[in-house]
Amino acid sequence: MFALGSHLQHYAWGSTTAIPEFLGREADGSPWAEAWFGAHPLAPATAPDGAGLDAVIAADPERMLGADVARAFGGQLPFLLKVIAPERPLSLQVHPTREHAAESFAAESAAGIALNSPLRVYRDANHKPEMLIALTRFTALCGFRTPRRAAAILDGLGTPLTDRLHSLLVENPTAHGMRAAFRTLVSASLRPTPEAVDAVVEACRARSAAGTSPSPRIDRFVSLLADHHPGDPGVVAALLLNPVTLQRGEAMYVPAGALHAYIHGTGLEVMATSDNVLRAGLTAKRVDADEVLQCVSVTAAPPLRVAPERQNPTSIAYYAPVDDFELAVTELDDPADPAADPAGETYPIPGSGPRIVLGLEGAITLETTTGGHALEAGQALFVPAADGPLRARGRGSFAQASVP
Repeated sequence: MFALGSHLQHYAWGSTTAIPEFLGREADGSPWAEAWFGAHPLAPATAPDGAGLDAVIAADPERMLGADVARAFGGQLPFLLKVIAPERPLSLQVHPTREHAAESFAAESAAGIALNSPLRVYRDANHKPEMLIALTRFTALCGFRTPRRAAAILDGLGTPLTDRLHSLLVENPTAHGMRAAFRTLVSASLRPTPEAVDAVVEACRARSAAGTSPSPRIDRFVSLLADHHPGDPGVVAALLLNPVTLQRGEAMYVPAGALHAYIHGTGLEVMATSDNVLRAGLTAKRVDADEVLQCVSVTAAPPLRVAPERQNPTSIAYYAPVDDFELAVTELDDPADPAADPAGETYPIPGSGPRIVLGLEGAITLETTTGGHALEAGQALFVPAADGPLRARGRGSFAQASVP
């Protein structure tokens, strides 16, 4: 196994302090939005010699990934682990299915659109299901409400835009009605004016102040989103979606097609190795309304919270319904007296195959058949499949992303 250097993403919505503090690095005043630990070719983590993890794996995929994983995923690491720290709301977005991504990536490639072109929508041919585990209190929007519940939240706001959305949902309280309401907000031909959006925001603020809101939390979210993205129709779309609040250790799974927006907090994300993001609003970046409407699922569904499963006395696992990834968290509180037993007790860590291990707290020593490596908070290691079983000792905690 070997140390991994993260690939940092300085998007405007990132926190200036959360990721530097997590990584034990000095903040520089710029927003640090994400730290990537993976092998995506656009932003690979780095080995100690400076080589990208994607190149290291490509040089010996069977040893790095194991024969089964290499065969199943075309010689590529199928998961990407991130630390994400939104200080401001992210875009309202959706991710494509594998089939749609492959078709669209092939079409854009055949058209000669460069991967780094602003005209490029699909950065790779993969789907991007993802799971978020909160490291701090984390707020988000995810998935559509039932049409009747959304209609109840729109009822009484008394603006022309909310009256139109309300009528669509009352007259057709099905997924078709919800799709028509969402299309009203994002389609280029129907998109409401900033003034119409502002009127909705003021109505939400007024009923919140009066204490008459059927969903005080969503009204607060609408007000917050409007502060950062005034006049953006995505602000109104929030009224159709489920508000989510995760406490530390709680997790949420976001499948392909689920409309969502992360609002604030720090968390771990594990996902399929992809950077395909289709934006519907709440962003200064390109909005891909037609692609979003092709890919989005408007079927009413509550946020998919993932309950961790106990694997052994020291480890819990968060399982997602995909073949690309799972994530485990191990907490060790070694009772051994270091003066009497400098080595301490070692504990078996569940899992096999290629793994990325990220220190969360304290100091841990990880051991495989090939040797040991120290791990502190904010540090990451790549454990090749050929290294075999993993054991750990020390005091602290770490996360492990792996293949199911």
